[in-house]
Amino acid sequence: MTQTRFYGGHFLLALPGMADMRFDHSVVALCVHDEEGALGIAVGEEMDGITLRELLESFDIDGSQVPDMPVLRGGPVEPRRGFVLHSLDWGGQDMVHVGGRWGLSGSLDILKAIAEGRGPSRYLVALGYAGWGAGQLEQEMHGESWFLADGDPDLLFDVPTRRKWAAAYAAAGVDASHLVSGAGSA
Repeated sequence: MTQTRFYGGHFLLALPGMADMRFDHSVVALCVHDEEGALGIAVGEEMDGITLRELLESFDIDGSQVPDMPVLRGGPVEPRRGFVLHSLDWGGQDMVHVGGRWGLSGSLDILKAIAEGRGPSRYLVALGYAGWGAGQLEQEMHGESWFLADGDPDLLFDVPTRRKWAAAYAAAGVDASHLVSGAGSA
């Protein structure tokens, strides 16, 4: 009998054979993965037309003192729901510790803390998430959809959004420019 392994705190990197084009060249920070399913935040695509300051203003939070940064397209599920991936030097209500590597928060208290200068030292803000039902991700991982990589916080927070996919592959020892879709035969 084999025991299922869970991968919270890792990255899912879309393979070129990914059937779901919403995830083409995606880097998903896998935050929750257990027998009930999985939840991840895509961190490789910026949303057009919305920045952190605009998001804060929509909640009547003064964001004039924070660096204006893009908001990420976190995934297709609940695209109006906000999430913050952040360093572990901040903790608030309902924070999820992700593999000892980063935190995931989805409440307004972290946005207020960021705006007031008392939030985490490193963070990314996203709208929406990627979700999988029980066993669904494991099945996708056996196909041509995902490559599992180490969830390095430096790569998560310090690499520019559009370079994350290739950088995460490079960190795993894979040159992403050599990847092709489909399986070969010998």
